[in-house]
Amino acid sequence: MSALARDLAPLVLAGVLGPAGAGKLFGRGTARQAPRTALARLLRDGGRAALVLRVLGAVELLLAAALLARPTSPLPGAAAALLGAGFLGYLGYARAAAPGSSCGCTARQEAPLTWRAFARAAAVLAGGAAAALARQPWWTAAARHPVATACLVLAAAVALTALSADPERRWRMPLRRLRLRIAGHPLAATATATATATATAMATAVAPATAPATTKVAVPPDAAGAPPPVPLTVAGARTAVPVAATVELLERSRAWQSVSRVVRSALMDHWDDGGWRVLQFAGVHGGGTAARPVLVLFAVDAAASLDTVREPAVRVSVIDADSGAPVMATA
Repeated sequence: MSALARDLAPLVLAGVLGPAGAGKLFGRGTARQAPRTALARLLRDGGRAALVLRVLGAVELLLAAALLARPTSPLPGAAAALLGAGFLGYLGYARAAAPGSSCGCTARQEAPLTWRAFARAAAVLAGGAAAALARQPWWTAAARHPVATACLVLAAAVALTALSADPERRWRMPLRRLRLRIAGHPLAATATATATATATAMATAVAPATAPATTKVAVPPDAAGAPPPVPLTVAGARTAVPVAATVELLERSRAWQSVSRVVRSALMDHWDDGGWRVLQFAGVHGGGTAARPVLVLFAVDAAASLDTVREPAVRVSVIDADSGAPVMATA
């Protein structure tokens, strides 16, 4: 079994490096995420950080191709092991210099640095060392031991999924929602009160960067002096704008920029209400001993997209995750 794992290491490692490299090199979110990573702090420039991430993505893609095409050569495996060691060193710096920043490992998630990033880097290091010792092509080993190969590849896929950059969004949250659909919500009796409190919090703040969440401020007019737009769905129009499109529109808005430093998660939940699409994120407000978990709620026109508007009307509310009390978004 150990010999089989060694011979399959190039295949598994290519499956790790290939998607990660493609995300960095071709992903539209690379430039957006780069300024929020520890790499930007190290290089003192978000633009250079984005360039380095794309170059790193190209290197990972080349290593994945070499591992698949030349699995018995020690060079691709040794290079991957060196890359893993470099990842570990970078993560150590990031943990010390910017513990709240994203590592930029996948260029798709913006979650803060956790032990999972170190585990993934260690897996790349170990996988590279094993791949450098492969004695036969992975396709030969798979043909000789098809059942064992399927089990090993499946086990590796499960382990890598568990170490994903955002397990909360990828598999924990779907499992929790499935459990709630089957067993029902344990707090159903208080659901109406909670929804009322959330709606009240959403109604108390609008997007300006300097306004607290407890102050209602009108959305500023456009350059022509026109009043803020009414959500299209309120006027009776039906919309089929995907949630991903709404998130992309939000992340390009001034409202997002004004509170993005508070956000610490990917999209956790969403719902439509009165023509608005409410997007919920988790965050941390304050620093040091004063830091406390918060919920960051954005209300975006449910019918708006990049094809219809350039700067959407966005309402922002930051509330304490435990008490539900409004929190100043820019403090």
